[in-house]
Amino acid sequence: MKMKNLLSRFGVVITSAAIACSAALSVSAAMVAVDMSKTASLSLYKYDFTSASEAGVDTSSYVSTGLKDDAVEASLAPYAIQGVEFSYLKVADLETHTENEGSVHKDIVLYKMMKDTKTDQLLTAFGLEAGDAYKVNTDALYFTSDTLIHALSEQLTANETSTKNTLEAFVKNNGGSAMPETDAAGHSAVDSLPFGLYLLAETRVPENVTDTTAPFLVSMPSTTITGDSWNYDVTVYPKNDTGSPTLEKTLRESQEDTGKHNGSTHDIGDGYAHTGTASDGDVINYQILSTLPTITSDATALTAYTYTDTLSKGVEYKKSDVAIEWFKDAACTDLVAVWTEQDTPSKFDVTYGTADDAATTMTISMTDAGLKEINTSSAVYDAAIEQVRRGYSNLTMRVTYSAVINSSADVAYGDSGNPNTVELLWKRTNMTYYDTLNDDCHLYVYGVDLTKEFSDGNGDFANVKFRMHNDTDDYFVVAELDTDAGVYYVTDHQAAEADATVFTPSASGKIIAMGLEDDTYTLTEIATDDGYALLKDDIEVKITSAESGVLCPVCEKSALTATATVNGDDVEMLENNGSLHATVPLTVVNTHGFDFPKTGDTGTGIFTVAGAVITVLSGAAVIMLFVLRRKNQSDR
Repeated sequence: MKMKNLLSRFGVVITSAAIACSAALSVSAAMVAVDMSKTASLSLYKYDFTSASEAGVDTSSYVSTGLKDDAVEASLAPYAIQGVEFSYLKVADLETHTENEGSVHKDIVLYKMMKDTKTDQLLTAFGLEAGDAYKVNTDALYFTSDTLIHALSEQLTANETSTKNTLEAFVKNNGGSAMPETDAAGHSAVDSLPFGLYLLAETRVPENVTDTTAPFLVSMPSTTITGDSWNYDVTVYPKNDTGSPTLEKTLRESQEDTGKHNGSTHDIGDGYAHTGTASDGDVINYQILSTLPTITSDATALTAYTYTDTLSKGVEYKKSDVAIEWFKDAACTDLVAVWTEQDTPSKFDVTYGTADDAATTMTISMTDAGLKEINTSSAVYDAAIEQVRRGYSNLTMRVTYSAVINSSADVAYGDSGNPNTVELLWKRTNMTYYDTLNDDCHLYVYGVDLTKEFSDGNGDFANVKFRMHNDTDDYFVVAELDTDAGVYYVTDHQAAEADATVFTPSASGKIIAMGLEDDTYTLTEIATDDGYALLKDDIEVKITSAESGVLCPVCEKSALTATATVNGDDVEMLENNGSLHATVPLTVVNTHGFDFPKTGDTGTGIFTVAGAVITVLSGAAVIMLFVLRRKNQSDR
């Protein structure tokens, strides 16, 4: 396959097609006669006038003469379009007739069409009848170039799309011949053409061409501008305009998890962004937004429109929930149609790759039925242009699906993030040429690294228990312990305290809880070893993410970085597998002493408090609670 680079990423510019050169209506009696021993040749150059204009090249000054123009080719050479196919069909013979106007004799160039079905079809497409002919005899009609060109121009003005389609099909269905595809210089040529009038139509285009040149007529040979000689080697410069679809990938934490995003499912701004954070076990909503390129005729129809979506390992697709919505506007407020995986016939296919060491993939491909609707639907009326759009031309496609973060070591924690990339591949009628767009979004996840210590080094960690509460979203954290790694991975959240996971330190005193979003959490010590005091107060851990200023090379949006506080004091977050700002470190020390009442509790007896000290040592928040042990009644 040949890969084409993007010429114009955003926007579509449409220009009217220019009529190429044709013979003059009349010439003087002194005109040189046609050399019937010769044949004619046709040479054409295809340029991207959209990109040329955007680059400041004056594309309006060129006037088609049928002659080779070195200045035009030099200025437009950087904008050559490769892979365009033109087809040509001889539709009339060229004849010169001498006409008398009083005492003046004039030679007139006429085009002879036989009275047959093919001519009837052509005249209908041009909006002409036999009575419009300059001359008529038993078996033939004779037209001037002015009549034919004027009629074609009027039809294109009245309904460009249908006229293009009709004439493109006419050339193909009546024995038209394809010229070689334009080369890297945008050039194609054909020689040894018999004399006559030829209809040319653009029949195949590469992916970036949005508006084909309207079918045009070329006389072989053509008269020169002065009308007194013949040009047997005709060169034309038909225009093409280009444009590409757009692509944007965003995500948000699902409504079904926390209810934080309660807007309409059609609201693309309801919490969606290129970056976001979530806890392991959460459902993540993803959306792909793509504005289709312009479709102006059958030659510019889309023949492939495929997304390849790739998730980071540790994030898995919720299957069978892909939906495609079509909107008239980029803000996705004016809904046109909805496609689902359950539609019959299927408008798109969804296939999944298998997880490997890095990622898993999902491919969403438009089916033949989907492409037909995209290319030919007449259901969309555009009030701005007061006409029905060509298919889903320029509509915004919104693809939505969901995925789940699976708690494991596979998830990337901290600044590295978990990228979700998407590639859009599209083709037009020239299947050899295709183009791609890429975008991505990033999901960020964090953790807590708690070190439990006893002041005398003799306590039993197995008797220590903590509970974790998400204060921001008001739920208790549920996690599973990977006994081999000694790490708790968050899997769920519950409203009831009784359903919360009880975290117990490892034999080394560690509680590592991975899979937290950028929220405020409360750690509560609910049990400790005999002879040691429980923490008086809860521990508040706050994780805050913010734009880092480092731009993602794909989506060109700022990545996130995180900071943290423990009980209001700043701490330096630790890295994880080379990723910075991944976990919040803190050390909790229990001393011998009385069980200290929790905040808000009341106690009896006499006790003395040495105090609670919070310091920052070696980048970790160290929480030390010093209490005097309360004497038991048996000691009195």
